[in-house]
Amino acid sequence: MPDSLADLVLQLDQFAKARDWQQFHSPKNLASALVVEAGELLEHFQWLTEAQSRALPPDKRDAVGAEVADVLLYLIQLATALGIDPVEAARAKLEVNAVKYPVERARGTSRKYDEI
Repeated sequence: MPDSLADLVLQLDQFAKARDWQQFHSPKNLASALVVEAGELLEHFQWLTEAQSRALPPDKRDAVGAEVADVLLYLIQLATALGIDPVEAARAKLEVNAVKYPVERARGTSRKYDEI
């Protein structure tokens, strides 16, 4: 089975069309659904220590994987609805971040760009 982002976009489109769901997939609704799913992802880590969050048991890791999938799917649908290439947008953002967070000033710190 193909596994590129473009293939996933096509699969999502076919999935929604088969169910006549495009009518509900406005950018506003997709962004809202994305935030809800991101909250469900975060819920798995609530109250865990840093160490616990890095060493999830297999069942918890599977549940987190399902939420990661939900977030990814809604993000792809939102980008598609707005005509945004998410890979190109991510590459452009990496270039911006490279300027904001130069290695010599940002290495080893979690401070925001305007504090380094």
